[in-house]
Amino acid sequence: MRITEEQSRLLAICMVKGVSWYLVAREAQRPNGLARLWSGDIIESSPEATKARALIANSAHEPDRYVESAVQQAELAASNGARLVTVLDKEYPATLRLIFNLPPFLFVRGELREADLRSVAVVGTRQASEDGLRRARRMSGLLTERQVTVVSGLARGVDTAAHTAALDTGGRTIAVVGTGILRCYPAENRALADRIAENGAVVSQFWPEANGATYTFPRRNVTMSGIAQGTVVIEAASTSGAKMQARLALEHGKRVFLLRSLTEAQPWAQEYVKTRGALMVEDVDDVVKSLSSPDRIQAVNESRAQLTLDFEDLKLEEPSPGALW
Repeated sequence: MRITEEQSRLLAICMVKGVSWYLVAREAQRPNGLARLWSGDIIESSPEATKARALIANSAHEPDRYVESAVQQAELAASNGARLVTVLDKEYPATLRLIFNLPPFLFVRGELREADLRSVAVVGTRQASEDGLRRARRMSGLLTERQVTVVSGLARGVDTAAHTAALDTGGRTIAVVGTGILRCYPAENRALADRIAENGAVVSQFWPEANGATYTFPRRNVTMSGIAQGTVVIEAASTSGAKMQARLALEHGKRVFLLRSLTEAQPWAQEYVKTRGALMVEDVDDVVKSLSSPDRIQAVNESRAQLTLDFEDLKLEEPSPGALW
């Protein structure tokens, strides 16, 4: 895989310690965004932007060092069968572009397809009950039978059941992982990860050799919510990552589907249905009928991009002498 100059410069900014990667992703998509970033001309007005201006200014005199490190990371991933996709590339998932805290790059084992835009995340606790595992398998299998790509996080419990059922049904599944693309957590899911890469995609938003950490798995949940049209929560306590993903999905404007069995068992799920806009569902058809086609997602994404261009082109001219505002 040959990394482009734009890709290397984008990764290089992410090498500058302390710069928000979410800010980089948002700014890079603006017209001339990459050049603006390197010059410190950041459009966004936020504490993240203020901090980034100073950090980039201190690093701008030696960009080649950051570019060299970035290229090494991309080549390391490529030598192990993973390819780089950035927000500057057409292949970047349109669903993910629609959230405000999107990752600037992904390393991908396998293949992301346009059909994967019709996708649903199936998530739940690592300590799932037998009923929870059965419900996860059933939901995932029925989704893939309806040509919906199943997204999950490769964790023990519900995630493992969801991925496995999707593959066993002959469908596609995407694993969004909380480690670098060259790592596997939990280790016992390595064979499952390989199988997913052959029949879907394993996706990481971290440097290839990054280990899992307390901050990486919540960020993984952000991306998992973003890459799917909606999230189905199978079984989750009030402190679980699955509940956090439900909250994130609602913040992203995505659909959140909570199984009836979950809402009957968990007060937090009852609250999400009553006050936050989550939907209680009883079967897969309640989920599928809420999904948009890939064409619709692409159209929404193109409209977003056009609004950005229109905003950037909007200039207020200086008034001529004597002109009235």
